Amino acid sequence: MRLLFAASEAYPLIKTGGLADVASGLPAALAALGCDVRLILPAYPQALEGAEAKGEGLALGDPLGTGETRLIPARMPDSGIDAWLVDCPPLYDREGGPYVDAKGNVWPDNHQRFALLSMAAALVCMNGANGWHPDVVHANDWHTGLIPLFLKRGKEAIPSVFTIHNIHYQGLFEPQVLESVGLTQEDFTIDGVEFYCKISYMKAGLRFSELITTVSPTYAREIQEPEMGEGLDGLLSARAGVLKGILNGVDYGLWNPAEDRAIARDYSASSLDVKVDNKRALQREMGLEERDEAPLLGMVSRFTHQKGIDLLLDALDGIFSLGCQVAVLGSGEAKFERALSAAADASPKRMAAAIGYDEELAHRIQAGADMLLVPSRFEPCGLTQLYALKYGTLPVVRRTGGLADSVFDVSEGKAGTGFLFDGPTPQELLKAVRRGAELYGRPKDWREVQKTAMEQDFGWQKAAERYMALYGELLQS
Repeated sequence: MRLLFAASEAYPLIKTGGLADVASGLPAALAALGCDVRLILPAYPQALEGAEAKGEGLALGDPLGTGETRLIPARMPDSGIDAWLVDCPPLYDREGGPYVDAKGNVWPDNHQRFALLSMAAALVCMNGANGWHPDVVHANDWHTGLIPLFLKRGKEAIPSVFTIHNIHYQGLFEPQVLESVGLTQEDFTIDGVEFYCKISYMKAGLRFSELITTVSPTYAREIQEPEMGEGLDGLLSARAGVLKGILNGVDYGLWNPAEDRAIARDYSASSLDVKVDNKRALQREMGLEERDEAPLLGMVSRFTHQKGIDLLLDALDGIFSLGCQVAVLGSGEAKFERALSAAADASPKRMAAAIGYDEELAHRIQAGADMLLVPSRFEPCGLTQLYALKYGTLPVVRRTGGLADSVFDVSEGKAGTGFLFDGPTPQELLKAVRRGAELYGRPKDWREVQKTAMEQDFGWQKAAERYMALYGELLQS
């Protein structure tokens, strides 16, 4: 089977969140099952620098009037997966991130940048590339949402899978840009891409793909309801027959404390005594007081309302009163960056906040913390809690989306792996942390739960097998 996997980012070339990890781990797992998979993403400067380019490229002309475009054949530096980098310097050759500039401002031409990614992928599907023709295309999130629509215009359209990673971000643009992104007035209808008088790239993917998936079973149910459907719940309910929830996986080649070069000391479930050395190293690195008896709570997150940062801020005094320490890494909304930094400055021995993206520090927090905080209001899948389980760092999570599908409360029997709470309030979060702190005070019981957590298998193989089965069903239908 030949699969084209389209995404806006992929680790290790470029990463802003979990999508990049998925676009790295899932294609590699599919390839291990015998799938001939090719990745397609924009030729950002970081991608061109990190990928192993293999030729001059394939000219695509100027399909959207944004500049001459070509496909640069490349190879992923970690997995060796073949990739196509969509090269259009006027759109992609710039400093900053894939979605925002160096100051955090959204690129004003994102509508064209990701329409071109979708158009390039559709052209590969319809015309092939250097003799390679995919059987199925797998599009991911709004950045590739126009692929299924563009394919419908082809004479021999191949089937498409569209995965929702976070329905909150929908790729909404004013109707004035229709022609500049390859759309027509006929597309701008309630049965097309129109969404409350705007163009929705997300809706295009949901409306025109043959199959819709999302990244956990619980989230697949949640987004069919008004509370979490972000206005698209009606469409999703109408297409419930082709909507599947498949929990994301973990690349244990990257996230494994037994062979993690970023942490102070390797350890496993049979050598958990060594984990405390990582805790002490993290306390020193982040300026916290070295106290083995203090439960250390880690958080690696985007700083947004969705992630429940305000819940943590409002619960901090109570958390400190339990004798806990807090170590936070991430970036996002300026108000949360300022608030977390101020809280750390006010309690330097009990809290530390590192603002920015630091992949190796993320590993050290997973290894050094006793518990990982994920107080999200909603969470399609979540990956940090999956990493935490492997590192014996017990997750404290809200019972929603993929968090509910992957963490089992210690009060629910011997298979417990963490601490869940329901209401998105600081009081409920604090109750869960308190239960964690109480268990931490019983070292023998704590160790048993750690071992259970580390035994969980959330590797990519299970998810890849389900996707392979779905691709096969599409080709047989």
